[in-house]
Amino acid sequence: MSAVVTPEKQVAEGSAQIRPGRLKTLWQNMKANKISYLFVGPFMVLFAIFVVVPIAVSVGLSFTYFNMIEPPRWVGWSNYLTLFLEDDVFLIAVKNTLFFAAITGPISYLLCFVFAWLINELKPKIRTILTLLFYAPSISANAFMIWTVMFSGDAYGYINGVLLYWGIVDKPIQWLLDPTWMMPIVIVVVLWMSLGVSFLTFIAGLQGIDPSFYEAGVIDGIRNRWQELWYLTLPMMKNHMMFGAIISITNSFAAAEQLQALTGNTPTDWATWTVMQHINDYGYVRYEMGYASAMAVLLFLTMVLVQRLVQRLLRKIG
Repeated sequence: MSAVVTPEKQVAEGSAQIRPGRLKTLWQNMKANKISYLFVGPFMVLFAIFVVVPIAVSVGLSFTYFNMIEPPRWVGWSNYLTLFLEDDVFLIAVKNTLFFAAITGPISYLLCFVFAWLINELKPKIRTILTLLFYAPSISANAFMIWTVMFSGDAYGYINGVLLYWGIVDKPIQWLLDPTWMMPIVIVVVLWMSLGVSFLTFIAGLQGIDPSFYEAGVIDGIRNRWQELWYLTLPMMKNHMMFGAIISITNSFAAAEQLQALTGNTPTDWATWTVMQHINDYGYVRYEMGYASAMAVLLFLTMVLVQRLVQRLLRKIG
C-alpha cells in the first residue's frame, strides 16, 4: 500500500528541493558579479567589525554582570527587570527622552527641509552664504555654551538682565536650575543647533533634481508650488528624506552632551536626564557594562521601531 502524502510533507519536500536551487542561483549570481562584490567587500568587512559585531556584543553583555575587571557573569533577564522594576531614575530618563525626542525630532526634521527648500530657490552666492550661516552652529563644537551666558542664573545673565531692567521680574531666575525651565531651554538650544547633516542632505537632494521634471509637471497639470512639492519634489527626494529622518531620530534619542553641559552632570530633580546620560553614567562612571548594555539595547530597539514607522510614512508621500 502506498504511503499517504500529506500537504505538510509536500511543502517540506518542495522546500528541500528549492533551497539548494536558491543557493546555487545565489552562488552563480555572486560569481557573475564578483567584481561588484569585490568593491563592496571592504565596506561590508568594516561594517561588520564596527557595527554588527558591537551590536551583537552589546546584546550578549546585556544578559551579564560585567564590571570591566572580572569576566562577564550570566544573570539572564535580571538587568532588564531591574531597569523597569527598581531603577526609578531610568523611568524618569525614559519619560524625558521620549518627550525630548517627540519635540526635537519632528521639528528639527521639518526645519531642515523647510529652510533647505527656501534657500534652494535663491541665487547661488546668496544660497552659499545662508547655507554656511545656518550650518555653522552644528559644526561649532561648543557653540551652545553661549546659551549658558544668556541664561545665567545671576543678574549678569543677558535674559535676567533684560527682565530686571524692564521690571518684569524682581530677582534673577535660575533658568538652568529650575525644573520648570530646564527642559524648554535645552529644547530651544538643540533646535538652534539642529540644522546639520540633514540640512545639507536636503540641500544636495534639491540641487540634484533636474529642472526638466518641473517643466513636465506643469504640462501634466501641476498648478502651484504645493502640488509641485508633493507630487514631484518629495517623491524624488525619498532617499534623502529617509537619511535625514535617520539622522534626526539618532540625534534626538541619543542627546546627552548638550543637555549635560547646560544643566550639569546631575540636573535638578533629573529634569533633563536622558537614557543616553544614564547609559554613560553606568558605563563610563560606574563601569557596570552589563547594565549599561541592557539600556543601550532598549534604546537601539526603540530607534529602529521609530525608523520603521517613519519609513512607512515616507512611502505614502506623493
